[in-house]
Amino acid sequence: MKRKPTYETVSEAINDLIKRGYTTDFYIEATKDCIVCRKSDLALSEDEFVIDEIHRFEGETDPGDSMIVYAISSSKHEMKGVLVNAYGVYADATTSKIIAHLHKQGR
Repeated sequence: MKRKPTYETVSEAINDLIKRGYTTDFYIEATKDCIVCRKSDLALSEDEFVIDEIHRFEGETDPGDSMIVYAISSSKHEMKGVLVNAYGVYADATTSKIIAHLHKQGR
């Protein structure tokens, strides 16, 4: 099994993932239960992608800085990208619920 890289910062994780081909910028469309590519507006339902890696970052001085970076791929659409989400006190409950569901699907 390949070992997952570890990163000190969110930007370090995103920059390395981009270098490894995760170039699509995704966001959650909570009202449609899908993720969407910011550039093309292509919407991917939960059965069209998998979460390859999850990187969690704790806010050292501010709990509002707690973030999760997801490396996502879709063989159907031949794309790989990144989705960033807050967690903890400031997390978007709808987004977190969708991500939690999708993470379970990828196990």
